[in-house]
Amino acid sequence: MNAAMTRKIRLVASFLIAMLMSIFYPAAMAADPWPNRPIKIIIPFSPGSVQDALARSFSNELGTALGVSVLVENKAGAGGTVGTGITAKSAPDGYTFLLAAASHNINGSLFNKLSFDPIKDFTGAAYIGTSSYVMMTNAEFPAKSVAEFIALAKANPGQYNYASAGNGSASHLAMAYFDSMAGIDLVHIPTKGTGDAITELLAGRAQAVIAANVAALPFANDPRIRFLGVSSEKPSPFVPGVPPIGSTLKGYVFDSWFGLLAPAGTPNAVITKMQSEMGKLLKQPEIVERMRRQGIEIGSLSPSEFNQLLVRDYVRMANVVKASGAKAE
Repeated sequence: MNAAMTRKIRLVASFLIAMLMSIFYPAAMAADPWPNRPIKIIIPFSPGSVQDALARSFSNELGTALGVSVLVENKAGAGGTVGTGITAKSAPDGYTFLLAAASHNINGSLFNKLSFDPIKDFTGAAYIGTSSYVMMTNAEFPAKSVAEFIALAKANPGQYNYASAGNGSASHLAMAYFDSMAGIDLVHIPTKGTGDAITELLAGRAQAVIAANVAALPFANDPRIRFLGVSSEKPSPFVPGVPPIGSTLKGYVFDSWFGLLAPAGTPNAVITKMQSEMGKLLKQPEIVERMRRQGIEIGSLSPSEFNQLLVRDYVRMANVVKASGAKAE
């Protein structure tokens, strides 16, 4: 057998082997294992917001665990719907995630039209935990308790403002819900993020803000700000001595979950690995301490359990939006 014939036989054999491999072992013919290039975590609010601070507290370690860069990108606007819409339309290939919170489901009921479905267009990738909220005022404002705040607001309808992270944000709905239950008339000042909302408070342009622990705790000892109450049913270990809002306004409870969502259709193998690596990170003492400083109560849910939580929370938030009377402006 001459050399030319030998080469032809080898080429035919290689072709047949490749065909058999593609039929019986399709995974072997797949692209390089995930991940093999940088991953984006989209934050639907501005720098300094709750989700922004949270994502940056673990992104470097997550990148190290996955062996690629993890980039945090802020895509603020319209109460978080701009960044959320960008994520929903991204390729479901495991390279784009959304750091989401309660506002994700709130928007489904607050806005008449959205470019995405909060449930159908996403899948839970990694549950992180929950946080309560803190009601704050400027220290120069005369109210020193929730009861005093309500009394002043009732005596001066439409004269006091509250700032939020934007229309549709959790801080918007938390205060609108409070407004409705207390029977008062506060004016809403939407901003691009919780940090901006607190700036409005410090400047005296807003008299109140309800912010998640992660944004509120840095101001716990700031003489310019006064904490009036926490949104949890029971006193919060993160702000000892601050009573629940519900101890004055009966029935008021508001909290938020946090987690990574991926576009619907993202491969299960990607979701499983992301959940696994995040689960490991959330057990590291230094990460746990960072979360604690941000007022996050770390939790553990499988992707399936996380998706079930999303559906339950969507229904719960729809009821809260209805009760609050809040509308996207």
